[in-house]
Amino acid sequence: MLPKTDWAHLIPHAGTMCLLDAVQAWDEQTVHATSAGHAHPDHPLRGPHGLHAVHLAEYGAQAMAVHGALLARSRGNCAVRAGMLVSLREVQLFAEFVDQMDGRLDVHAECLYAGEGGAQYAFRVEHRGRLLASGRAAVIHPSADD
Repeated sequence: MLPKTDWAHLIPHAGTMCLLDAVQAWDEQTVHATSAGHAHPDHPLRGPHGLHAVHLAEYGAQAMAVHGALLARSRGNCAVRAGMLVSLREVQLFAEFVDQMDGRLDVHAECLYAGEGGAQYAFRVEHRGRLLASGRAAVIHPSADD
């Protein structure tokens, strides 16, 4: 298990917008992260009715960022690399609001493709084994010339 203090400085998300708490496991293709912040009343994505499940895509995107950062660090590169989320596909939501759920969320991401210019991942978010959201996300890494 890797606590947030181990990897948070490697990703561009900061403060309360760093939604993940820990990395439970990771390898070359996958990452399993967890978060309990979805229930906080001051959650940065929370609306007047609560934290809508559509925001679980951001949890998936952050798991992607953490995975990419851990891979880069394992290869000797510890620089924070900017990325822009450019698409979400096949997103399915199996709940409407998630802030009333106690305990932690389990966030899984699997790298489908990674190259110098970007990456594509499949993600899923679960609560106590129940699937809450799933989909695919693509990110690009703009060059300094862009």
